[in-house]
Amino acid sequence: MADYILGIESSCDDTSAAVLRDGFLLSNVIASQQVHKDFGGVVPELASRAHEQNIVPVVSRALEQAGIGVKDLTAIAFTRGPGLLGSLLVGTSFAKAMGIALDIPIIMVNHLQGHILAGFVDQEGKDNRHPVFPYLCLLVSGGNSQIVRVDSPVEYTILGQTIDDAVGEAFDKCSKMMGLGYPGGPVIDRLAKEGDPRRFRFAKPHIPGLDYSFSGVKTSLLYFVRDEMAKDPLFIEKNKEDICASFQKTLVDILMDKLVKAARQTGIREVTIGGGVSANSGLRSRVEDEGKRRGWNVYLPEFKFTTDNAAMIAVAGWFRLKAGERTPLDVAPVSRIADY
Repeated sequence: MADYILGIESSCDDTSAAVLRDGFLLSNVIASQQVHKDFGGVVPELASRAHEQNIVPVVSRALEQAGIGVKDLTAIAFTRGPGLLGSLLVGTSFAKAMGIALDIPIIMVNHLQGHILAGFVDQEGKDNRHPVFPYLCLLVSGGNSQIVRVDSPVEYTILGQTIDDAVGEAFDKCSKMMGLGYPGGPVIDRLAKEGDPRRFRFAKPHIPGLDYSFSGVKTSLLYFVRDEMAKDPLFIEKNKEDICASFQKTLVDILMDKLVKAARQTGIREVTIGGGVSANSGLRSRVEDEGKRRGWNVYLPEFKFTTDNAAMIAVAGWFRLKAGERTPLDVAPVSRIADY
């Protein structure tokens, strides 16, 4: 019999539900929250309240689009963490209640593992290429920046990670400094396409090993903008495309230097990226270019799987179901997860 997995994702400000049949995507519904734009970032209390309103209609729509009923489900996968605790509590509680009502297993999923395995979501009519184990994943988002060695769908080793800020946070802070809006990543990426990436130079930290640091880059931009604005109050408006292009290039250079180093040290040529920042056009182009130069097999996620979505949670849960994992009903959501 086929396995029908319902995935539930509620780690931040998107409520999402997806249905997979033996790894093939049948539906992936996402309800986004627009209220946070007015505050320049996600407000946890508002996010959790919106999840409470969205969870039932989103799950119902996902089942309807998949063409199945609740009694067809084999298991329910849900995000346990990391993320906003109030938001996670909504998804976790809903998964538990539904699992009890249907008498089917629930499977907890690390949100980051979902991003790492997003490329394994199969779709009808698509090529459905998958990286071969072991592979390296550059995981980049608003809260995380890591290089992860993936030996199987349930075996992970963190080779390097940020020691301070995540790269997605750096994009958002850059946008905020320049008054460009939230979320910053897409805005910076769009303006960077029109600018000269070599016009301005920003500081690059020298961190040993495979770890990252992005706080110094943000500080470099802050002082640069402050000094130039003192000379010309219209400096940002006149040069925003070049500033964005130069700042984005600096961040991508930092990410790629460590990814190249990790591939060289491990000898692994299977490389993928994941997380919200994996949608950045500058990063995607650099990964592809480096792959051609160095003989990597590169796998880039579809844009719809770069943001938080339940399809990636469902496929991660499906792998764990096949590995014999089951989650007890007394499990609690966690805002932080130190390891995989």
